[in-house]
This record gives sequence, structure tokens and C-alpha cells, in this order.
Amino acid sequence: MATPKDVSKMIKDLDLKMVDVKFTDLFGEWQHFSLPVEAFSEEAAFEEGMGFDGSSIRGFQSIESSDMVLLADPDSAMVDPVCTLPTLSMTGDVYDPITRTPYSRDPRFIAKKAVEYLKGTGIADTVYIGPEAEFFVFDKVMFSAGEYSSAYEIDSIEGPWNSGIFGFGHSVPHKRGYFPVPPLDTLQGLRSEMVRTLIASGVDIELHHHEVGTAGQCEIDMKYKPLVRMADQVQIYKYVVKNVAQKAGKTATFMPKPIYADNGSGMHTHQSLWKDGQPLFAGDGYAGLSQMALWYIGGLLKHINALLAICAPTTNSYRRLVPGYEAPVVVAYSARNRSAACRIPMYSNSPKAKRVEFRCPDPAANPYLAFAACLMAGLDGIKNQIDPGEPAEVDLFDAEHAGKVKTTVGKLNESLDALAADHDFLLEGGVFTPDVLEAFARYKWETEVGPVALRPHPYEFLLYYNA
Repeated sequence: MATPKDVSKMIKDLDLKMVDVKFTDLFGEWQHFSLPVEAFSEEAAFEEGMGFDGSSIRGFQSIESSDMVLLADPDSAMVDPVCTLPTLSMTGDVYDPITRTPYSRDPRFIAKKAVEYLKGTGIADTVYIGPEAEFFVFDKVMFSAGEYSSAYEIDSIEGPWNSGIFGFGHSVPHKRGYFPVPPLDTLQGLRSEMVRTLIASGVDIELHHHEVGTAGQCEIDMKYKPLVRMADQVQIYKYVVKNVAQKAGKTATFMPKPIYADNGSGMHTHQSLWKDGQPLFAGDGYAGLSQMALWYIGGLLKHINALLAICAPTTNSYRRLVPGYEAPVVVAYSARNRSAACRIPMYSNSPKAKRVEFRCPDPAANPYLAFAACLMAGLDGIKNQIDPGEPAEVDLFDAEHAGKVKTTVGKLNESLDALAADHDFLLEGGVFTPDVLEAFARYKWETEVGPVALRPHPYEFLLYYNA
């Protein structure tokens, strides 16, 4: 573990010029401020705290009690991969300046509490998380939404809509983007640059590839890590992907469903519990799982609609969660079946590789909250020995089974209603607190669900203008 002295030495040895401190708001967006190294002090950064206005951060404080402080985590120190000047980057934890206690709405604090709660149960001491956060890289994007107009447009040299003009000649058909080589895959070099930048930032990468969607859908897989460290890495990952793309004259988005009639971007989240260095999800049950793992799945499936409010937290998330695009909308589990919400990967027989893949989350989620919520649902399943039912071994969308399967809710307002009705499992051990859930839901209703529902949609003009 790094110490404040290590950070000061790093600044001096690498001749760094700036110090940048980052933290995550309630909805997953990274925030930051910077100071010259001449103004940096170990006492301010790691003991007293660095002040900021909490009322200007979404979901944080009201204006009459706005002062907050950040305490930097020395173990998070790295050289910022984006800044032009040599810059030290650290992740901060949010504290109340009067009580000197961690702030209840700091997502990183919630994730830390989830891990401590896990240890306190005696069930396990470590939860490993391995997310697959997909994204699109476009050549151009335009969007606007006003009182009298609304429009968006994206473009990519790979897009099949460009095959009708003289030019590149190697477009990727809809739903045909999985694993093509260049020149169909135009982003091989850019993804490799992203990978090398991530590795230089301390993020272990296993592989990268083009994804199923046309027009530049991509995936870069990070090696699994403990929960809090992986949530930190997701923030680094998104930061690097967006900035490397922009440097190359392109634009990257983690929006779940930017293209109609093609696959959306998910964040399939692999999860496993360990204790004393030993994996707990391997056994002699279905697909090589232990009884504990099956109960963990039972918890995920029982609370799935409430989890979606946190793990698929945008109105756009539910454009992705529809049948027909490899979207995991069926409340079931299975080995290999990708239409089920929970999948058990079968690539390896090693007990260390045995894990559960929860396929519903998407990369618009706050990783600290999403990973913590999944863990709490899984632990509820273990504590209450929740039976996940029989596994699903068939195509859950073929004619024979159509209409016979249970599916997830289909809109953000429905998942928020589910969260309101089913959240006691999140409150266990004080991991999530009522004020966090209330602030989260209030913002979603007022800023996303309501405004999206009230606005005329461009497609409605096509349908109804001549009514």
C-alpha cells in the first residue's frame, strides 16, 4: 500500500508539475480539480482534506450545507494518461468537514461498506469483479433538444448506411461486427493505443476486439480485481477510452443504445466470492457451481428489477434491454445461454475461474453502486438460501417458448418502482442508506424519466403529423 510519503517522492522523482484529484458523483460521472505541485501538501491532501462545493455536484449537498472535503487515497496515485503537462492523478474520498466522517452519498464509500459487510458476514472476505464495458467509437456525432426542435445523428466510416456513396467500401452490416479483421475493423490500432494507455495507468488488460454492433462497437476486457479497485478502474477505463478517441479525432460513448436496430452496449459483470485465498463458487452442482453460487444467483434473480434501477440506470438502457439483440431480459440462469440474465461461463474447468456473469448492467451505471448492489443481492440470496429455480437450456425466444418466460421490467420508471418496493437488502449493514436511494431516485424521476416522457419524439412526427 502506498503512503503519502510515496506520493511526494513520486512527484519529485518524476518531476511532475500538477496534481489532479478526482471523485465520482452519485450518478457515476468523474469530477476533478487540479493544483500546481507547489501548492500540494501531504497534510492538506491526506489529513485535513481539500474543500469543494458539494451543492454543485449532482445528488450531493443542498446549498445551506454545501462545504465538503476530499481526502486523497495515496494508493490510487498514478501519472494521468491524458493531461498535457506531467500530472499526478489521485482518487479522493468525500468527507463531512465538521464531523470528519465519510459522506453517506459518496459512491466509493458505499462500495467500501459493501466489502466490509461481506467480511462481517463471515461468508467470504473478497469479491472479485470482472466487468465487460462495451462502447461505440463514432467519427461524428450531433444532438440537440430544445422547445422547438429535437435531433441526433451519428456517423462512422464502418456504418452500412455509407455503402451507397463512393468511398471506403468495407462497411460492417448490422449485428455482424463480432471479430472482423481490418479493414472491416477500422479501430484495431485505436483500441491497441487505448490498451497501452490503460496498462501504463496501472490497469491490467486481457484482450480487446470489435463487438457485434456496426459503426465501431468495441470491447476491452480488464482482468478481474477486488470490488473497490475494479470500480476505480472502470472510471479510469472510461476516461482513457473517451480521451484517446478524441485525440484521434473520433468520439467514444458508453451510452447503452445509440443505434436503432443494432446491438447495444452492456457491462456484463462477472462476480465470484473467495475466502482465505480460496474460490467459493466452484462445486459439484449445475455447471460446476457450488451451492453458495446458486444461492447467490437466486439473490440476483429475486432482486433483478430493483437492481436494474442502479445497474441499468437510464431511459436509454431500456432501448437495449429488448429481445432480439443478445440482450439479457429473461429472468433465468444458464451455462452458455446468453439470453438469460445470469450466465455461467464454461471456458475453463479451473475452480478459480468459476464465476457468475450478471448480464443486465450497462456502462452508464455508476460502477461503485452497481457492483455494491449486485454483491448485496447475492449475499441476500446466500443468507436466505434463495433457490434460483431450474436452469434455462433452450433458446428462450424461439416460437415454442415465446410468452412462457419471465422477463425484466422494460422501462426506467418501472425499475425505479421496483427499487422503491424492494430495497431492504441494500440497507443491510448500513451499506446503502435511505438518503442515498431517495436522492438517486428523485433525480432519476425529475431529470430523466419525466423530461424524456414529456418531449415529442421525432418519430412521432413521422407517425402522427398528418393525423
